[in-house]
Amino acid sequence: MFSALLDAARNSPFKTPFTKAQCDGAAAPAAENPKSLIASGRTLAAAASDEVEFGSTQFYLLCGVGGIISCGSTHTFVVPLDLVKCRLQVDQAKYKNLFHGFKVSVAEEGAKGLVKGWAPTFFGYSAQGAFKFGLYEVFKVQYANLLGEENAYLYRTWLYLAASASAEFFADIALSPMEAAKVKIQTMPGFAGTLREAFPKMMGEEGITAFYKGLVPLWCRQIPYTMMKFACFEKTVELLYAYVVPKPRDQCSKGEQLLVTFAAGYIAGVFCAIVSHPADVVVSKLNQAKGSSAFDVAKQLGFMGMWNGLMPRIIMIGTLTALQWFIYDGVKVALNIPRPPPPEMPESLKKKLGVQ
Repeated sequence: MFSALLDAARNSPFKTPFTKAQCDGAAAPAAENPKSLIASGRTLAAAASDEVEFGSTQFYLLCGVGGIISCGSTHTFVVPLDLVKCRLQVDQAKYKNLFHGFKVSVAEEGAKGLVKGWAPTFFGYSAQGAFKFGLYEVFKVQYANLLGEENAYLYRTWLYLAASASAEFFADIALSPMEAAKVKIQTMPGFAGTLREAFPKMMGEEGITAFYKGLVPLWCRQIPYTMMKFACFEKTVELLYAYVVPKPRDQCSKGEQLLVTFAAGYIAGVFCAIVSHPADVVVSKLNQAKGSSAFDVAKQLGFMGMWNGLMPRIIMIGTLTALQWFIYDGVKVALNIPRPPPPEMPESLKKKLGVQ
């Protein structure tokens, strides 16, 4: 299977310019031509730095590691905000707004209470991150090769959407048990204080259903969120380099490139929060209410009720998404993982369309 993935990656339009440099006698004069040097600079730099081969098993595994680090750390970092957001969604009469929610939570449980649910958050979102980022790279390469170089460029936004949706489908299966435990710990006083208490109690009361009854609404929340997260990020990076950044990407330092990554990630995060918020409210309420279906919860909440806690979630998801892309890109830099530039129109398509 992995050899087939590697072959597909080698033929993928998304691998450019990460082909390995070949040095022979005929190539030597090119070094005297400055324009040639600039054009081939990134390829030569990739070879010189012992970069991980694009599409190799190591490439996909390291991308998964990057996902673990970026998602696990960032979601754990914002646990206090997530806790208050969840409580706002399930009991707005008590918590009223973001600041009042923090005030009530601290008054009832102390500052220590703000980190309730950190363990299922860390383990759940680390697992999700591994599948989300690792499989996104796999599906992006596979779908690009199915479409062919020209169509992969022309329909690249649809490709990003399909690859991210496919990856998130599997990522949520890994996340669901921990998400269910997290919500119960954070929103049901007296139920459990730790993950070790919550898991056996959930299994005893509802069986395995307790861990996966929120999977469908989780898909409804996370798949649109992830589609927006990846497609919006990819397109925003492309637009920033085309219209905002005053120089080409290959002339930017790694630090400058990471700043562009952070900005694009935050913009994508705002859209992610809005698109996925109603399903997020349903998930929070569903894991709190025994024996209810997602439809029952949505009907009970009503349209306006499904927008409870939107502002703290925009702040949380915008920050999260920006940090996740920044960390993920930073891990790629640190581990010499290929970081393809924004896609360029293939030469064959330029000829067909008469583009210079």
